[in-house]
Amino acid sequence: MQKHYKAIVIGSGQGGNPMAKRLAEAGWNTCLLEQRWVGGTCVNDGCTPTKTMIASAQAASITAHAKALGIDIDGYSINLPAIVARKDKLVLKSRNGLEQKLQDTDHLDLVYGTATFTGPKTVAVTLHDGTIASYTADVVFINAGVRPAIPRIEGLDTVRYFTSTTILDLKVLPEHLLVVGSGYIGLELGQMFRRFGSRVTLIDPHDRLLLHEDTDIANTLKTILENEGMTFYAASNLRRVQPDGEGVVATIDKHGTEVTVKASHLLVATGRTPNTDTLNLAAAGVETDDKGYIKTDDALETSVPGIYALGDVKGGPAFTHVSYNDYLILFNNLLRGGHDRITGRLVPYCIFTDPPLGRVGLTEQEARNKGLPIEVATLPMSSVARANEVGRAAGLMKAIVNRETKQILGAAILGNEGGEIVTILQVAMMGGLTYEALRDGIFAHPTYAESLNNLFASIGR
Repeated sequence: MQKHYKAIVIGSGQGGNPMAKRLAEAGWNTCLLEQRWVGGTCVNDGCTPTKTMIASAQAASITAHAKALGIDIDGYSINLPAIVARKDKLVLKSRNGLEQKLQDTDHLDLVYGTATFTGPKTVAVTLHDGTIASYTADVVFINAGVRPAIPRIEGLDTVRYFTSTTILDLKVLPEHLLVVGSGYIGLELGQMFRRFGSRVTLIDPHDRLLLHEDTDIANTLKTILENEGMTFYAASNLRRVQPDGEGVVATIDKHGTEVTVKASHLLVATGRTPNTDTLNLAAAGVETDDKGYIKTDDALETSVPGIYALGDVKGGPAFTHVSYNDYLILFNNLLRGGHDRITGRLVPYCIFTDPPLGRVGLTEQEARNKGLPIEVATLPMSSVARANEVGRAAGLMKAIVNRETKQILGAAILGNEGGEIVTILQVAMMGGLTYEALRDGIFAHPTYAESLNNLFASIGR
């Protein structure tokens, strides 16, 4: 027996949840399929748990440096089980709240199980009790997400290693954490454990951090992290690992020379891979690229009419806010007759190191590669009054503007509250404000926003 729905949503991440709920509220008989927990990566393994634990690491750093602010603290200790328990409490609260809202929504069935396509718009679901149900739909939305990618490293299957998911449940502080990969995840978690008291070593296959960012921004962040005691092996690759008691011995190829590093714990943070391998997309006729990401057009429709993909599973920037915006585009187009597209949308993001890096628009290098007539505004955070007053003066502010139109093309704010400051610049870009409007605008003193006066004054009047 098959049950038919107007819509099936596969995956209850930050695009799938609101998609299913809004469709049901609009009167569509909808089924939301979830393999594990509602909320997706963001709630369960990503944003909520990591930023909760990073907040504890920031508190430890503030405590350790309180003497510079005239506060003498005799000593403090890290209670990792308590930090993990606080994280788990917040995650569970968010997850349960989402689940309850979904279950209370009319015309919406929340079904837990593993989905596999058996034909176009036909899905078999292996339920948690082992039985199999079959569902069909007029429209299908795939929001299956991604998971940590595990690279091929000699000996990796012989040692205990952690991913960005499993390390969040660790309740014993690593003596020495070796991080393979120095992307956003590796940097955030590496700094977090360093502030908890672990020795931290990161292996980066490239000659510098964050290849998508300008060199001055990347180098400034690296200096900040090195000043906190983190060790980087640049232009290096992990060749093999082997057990060393409860820890590991890693052999690293550094500029053609083999180096051996012993560590108590190993974190593999080498990227993500899409959860499409179990969906049997071929049975539905849905095409993927060579990495397994679902191909879509700029309206998020796959190679099969009436089947859409949203969020990380379709490739591109893997951010929660992108997944949510995908949902908004689809809902507006399908239920309101809109013509929204993902092409050309302005996508901000933030790396939650401390200080964080807020980013939007073009980098300087990207603008130069396009041959645009640009001016570059920079301001060290040490020149920002508010940053000095609160004792958080590390970092660099940077903005790219079009010399002819005066429009802001992009910005990178590496500094305290960087994600909030860059949002002001994003709103200015969305509204078409010139950099001169911010340069000459009145902002409250002393705030971080006020620093935009001086940032753009560096270009000249």
